[in-house]
Amino acid sequence: MRRPVARKLSVLAVTAAVVSVGAAAPPAAHQPAPPAGKTPVAVGYGGAVASVDADASAAGIEVLRKGGNAVDAAVATAAALGVTEPYSAGVGGGGYFVYYDAKSRTVRTIDGRETAPRTAGSDLFLENGKPLAFADAVTSGLAVGTPGTPATWQTALDKWGSRSLRSVLGPAERLARDGFTVDDTFRGQTAANETRFRYFPATAELFLPGGALPVVGSTFKNPDLARTYAELGRKGVRALYRGGIGEDIVDTVNTPPVDPASGWKARPGDLSAKDLAAYRAKVQAPTRTSYRGLGVYSIAPSSSGGTTVGEALNILERTDLSKASRAQYLHRFIEASRIAFADRGRWVGDPAFENVPTEQLLSQKYADARGCLIKDDAVLTSPLAPGDPRRPEACAPGGTAAPTTYEGDSTTHLTVADKWGNVVSYTLTIEQTGGSGITVPGRGFILNNELTDFSFAPANPAVHDPNLPGPGKRPRSSISPTIVLDRHDRPVVALGSPGGATIITTVLQTLTGFLDRGLPLVDAIAAPRASQRNAAQTELEPGLFDSATAAELTALGHSFKANPEIGAATGVQRLPDGRWLAAAETVRRGGGSAQVVHPAR
Repeated sequence: MRRPVARKLSVLAVTAAVVSVGAAAPPAAHQPAPPAGKTPVAVGYGGAVASVDADASAAGIEVLRKGGNAVDAAVATAAALGVTEPYSAGVGGGGYFVYYDAKSRTVRTIDGRETAPRTAGSDLFLENGKPLAFADAVTSGLAVGTPGTPATWQTALDKWGSRSLRSVLGPAERLARDGFTVDDTFRGQTAANETRFRYFPATAELFLPGGALPVVGSTFKNPDLARTYAELGRKGVRALYRGGIGEDIVDTVNTPPVDPASGWKARPGDLSAKDLAAYRAKVQAPTRTSYRGLGVYSIAPSSSGGTTVGEALNILERTDLSKASRAQYLHRFIEASRIAFADRGRWVGDPAFENVPTEQLLSQKYADARGCLIKDDAVLTSPLAPGDPRRPEACAPGGTAAPTTYEGDSTTHLTVADKWGNVVSYTLTIEQTGGSGITVPGRGFILNNELTDFSFAPANPAVHDPNLPGPGKRPRSSISPTIVLDRHDRPVVALGSPGGATIITTVLQTLTGFLDRGLPLVDAIAAPRASQRNAAQTELEPGLFDSATAAELTALGHSFKANPEIGAATGVQRLPDGRWLAAAETVRRGGGSAQVVHPAR
């Protein structure tokens, strides 16, 4: 497994947790043993970090121990994930950052989503009038948007951090230079991308050392990325948006460095230095939903996460999920997800280009008008038609139905809290596992394929699609970093997940499992998942697929298909005595890593 870069922390697993809304939770269910070197739950003082990777969590803890705050530690953790999880996140991608400030008891957010080139039109992914095959679009310069991650880091540090970019990049720079230990997940993800990685000599040289897959247990080093981090530390993010790193990105996107012998047609993009120079990470207000008397805060459009999770919660508000049977709970959860996704597809896009009715989508009046479609003894048909949040009409059949478009399932999420009570929930991505597959030569990072999150063509030709490409436009996302506050605006829990469009259902199911069903946070994260995204079938993980509950739901009219793994969540919880509980996956993605500064029994 990967060896930690910082001194190994003695973290203690807990077998029970106290739900911060007041009631004691039942004992945690038996959890599978985590991989060596990873602990999925930790409790203590001084701050906490939860991510998918032990090295990355340790980088955040190192910053907290040296007096940095949650923002500083979040950037340090994210940079380390760019080393150890390079197929999910990094300098070449983007993301969404949600921050709770303990002093003012307010939540702010940063939209660090990638943007399309200024020359992009709605026909970006059309060729001879027809949409490109997804595989052809992904592994190309056409798919690459202007990276937003470095701007997000600098903006967060400038607004709320206490350390310099150079300081917080230190642990990740060291990790890239000295290396980490390859595990099964890293090797498996490399193997899944081996064919297309070989199209690009710079990618093959870095991620297929000696021409072969990295060996589990070997040390993987990325000196090019170490130098990139060092340059960003010395020169600031101008090195990317107005300097040499950016010049290399533009050259790589517009002339993809493909191996001629591979036969791969790597379509060029049209990214310019002006696109990079014009990029800004947007500081904006969060979405807010009231649920069971708590405030649920998340990211507003361009991501659909906050509005879609919020609408589904508003629909579920009218049902006492704590008293429902498991089948009744999942039925309501599935149907609320179906409705919210139908509305997401019709109404949510980049608000700089589209008139997104965010406030109306999050109104309880609209949720009630849509929620009355749900019946206890029947299943809604998918694709379900969207409603009109501007003119709510109870149980209205809605407009014309359209299926949910595809979204890559990679990405990574981290959650951080500090000793002052500040909290960060941050999801970052390069889109699908391995991104575009194109490494910037000499720079050590893969470029994103985020522009494939746009609709290639209208999902429904008869209705305006708010997610078509446009010049400088941000593609719609499902990223849903979430922070829940109590009635006094103090943190209860913060969480998020990767998983493309399944992010929304993962966050929704984890929240309701924790807040309604009384599960300890680590159990709410580990629980087998369902994901309904306005499709004919609901996806189920193995723990649900062959269960008696699934049979009960099938008898009701639900249709299912198996999905081996949905999401990979992390979270932190504020306990009533002031301690932090950090929680991560027990098994998914090889298990996650929860760490605290000062472990406590």
